[in-house]
Amino acid sequence: MTSAPLPTAVPTVSTADVARPRSLRARLARAALALFGWRVDVLLPEEPRGVIIVYPHTSNWDFPVGYLAKVALGIPIRWAGKDEIFRWPFGAMFRWMGGIPVNRRERTGFIPAILAEFARSPWMWLALAPEGTRRHTDHLKSGFWHIAVEANVPVGLAFIDWGRRRVGLTRYARMTGDEVADLAVIREAYAGVPGKNHGQEGELRFLPRG
Repeated sequence: MTSAPLPTAVPTVSTADVARPRSLRARLARAALALFGWRVDVLLPEEPRGVIIVYPHTSNWDFPVGYLAKVALGIPIRWAGKDEIFRWPFGAMFRWMGGIPVNRRERTGFIPAILAEFARSPWMWLALAPEGTRRHTDHLKSGFWHIAVEANVPVGLAFIDWGRRRVGLTRYARMTGDEVADLAVIREAYAGVPGKNHGQEGELRFLPRG
């Protein structure tokens, strides 16, 4: 697979330009996390566009913890979720929260749509849970990898560590297009990070092609 860098003519802005870490919402989110013993340890992205994967995802509680961490950072990270949760009565609220509905039952052109959004957005980071389910799965969905390779954008390796009550994003990786090498980097980054329901973590591999 060949990389397709974003057009150089697309205007960009820095994370500092879009960050609002001192807003009331950000302060309240930090207070809520601290109240329940959670710590946020995040290295903000230096590039204007990229993908963040969140692993492991084994509980419904991952969403409120992860969303509070997003708000606490004060940057407008978008996130993708199953389209079922975007139905009435909560659909409008989830879109306001930065959500993008994904139909996993059909091939609907999600990857091309995200690539087009990257190409026209001055700043966009998209968070995905590549397991696609809270239950154990024997593979990851590879959409994030295809997006990162084709758009030539970095991947942020985020985690929700229930053992240490820590939401972290301290490492970014550039996907090379070499599936074996890229998965090795991902496995190394998530070694020893437990989900809330230990044993339900998905296996860090893609389905074989063909």
